[in-house]
Amino acid sequence: MLKTIEKASTNFCIHQIRETHTVKDGLTQKRTLIAYIDVDTKNGAQYRVYIASDKEFMQRVSKLFLEEDESDDETLIDMTLETANLIIGSAKVIAEEEDSNPFTISTPNYEKFDIFDLEYDEAKTLAIDNDEISIAIKELHG
Repeated sequence: MLKTIEKASTNFCIHQIRETHTVKDGLTQKRTLIAYIDVDTKNGAQYRVYIASDKEFMQRVSKLFLEEDESDDETLIDMTLETANLIIGSAKVIAEEEDSNPFTISTPNYEKFDIFDLEYDEAKTLAIDNDEISIAIKELHG
């Protein structure tokens, strides 16, 4: 599943932000705006997918969608939720098209603004210049 979400995240950087990016294993070490979406796969597994972005990355998104040069915290939180929805929603479509364990998604939830200290199984970080967004996945056990 992480590969599908990484592909969706890469597409987001290429087609929405239109900037060159790099991908690395693991999480950003910065304080981040953290949101998550729970997903249910066709094979019955459940996951929590986290999107953790530093403020600078999310300000890029806010500038792109809202044309705001300096967004307040509430707007950045809203943009974090919307970005989670866009990326995980795109991953859902990719999984359906590739028939690689399709899944359904829930509504995004805001967790906090802090260092990522939540449990996860796998993670990747995408960077545009010094701005970072991490994707982490945790399998949930009913």
